[in-house]
Amino acid sequence: MNFSTADLYDAHENEAQVALPGFVNYGGRLRFHGPITTLKVHEDNSLVRNALEQPGSGHVLVVDGGGSRRCALLGDKLVELGRDSGWAGAIIYGCIRDSVAIGRMEFGVQALGTNPRRSVKRGDGQRDIPVTFHGVTFQPGAYVYADQ
Repeated sequence: MNFSTADLYDAHENEAQVALPGFVNYGGRLRFHGPITTLKVHEDNSLVRNALEQPGSGHVLVVDGGGSRRCALLGDKLVELGRDSGWAGAIIYGCIRDSVAIGRMEFGVQALGTNPRRSVKRGDGQRDIPVTFHGVTFQPGAYVYADQ
C-alpha cells in the first residue's frame, strides 16, 4: 500500500491520532502499517522475542518500553525473526541495537534511539493492553501507519 501519513491524517483528522515527533526510522522498510499488537515492558525484551516468534500476519508490534534509553529492546536477530514470521514492523518506545544491519532488512522499525547494551531476560511485561506514549494511545487490533 502506498500512503502518506499526512494524507491519511487529512482524510481522517477527526479520528486519527498522531504521535509527537521523536521517532527515528531504522528499518529497511520506511513505510509500514498493520493491526497493532502491544507489549508493555521495562528493559526486558523476552516478550518481544516471544511475540516475534509467532506468526505476525502483517501486524505491527508496538512496544512501550517506558522510553528507557539504558538498553535495547530489539536487535537484528529479533528483526530477522519478525520479518520471517510475517510481521510488518515494530515501533519501539525505547532503543534498538544493530541499526546498520536492521537498515538492510525489509522490516519497518521506528525507535527513539540506539544502544548496544542488551536488555535483561526475566519474562516480565504485559501483552495486548492499551499503551500510551508520545501523545497516542495504541489499542490492540487498531491500525497504525508509519512512514518517513
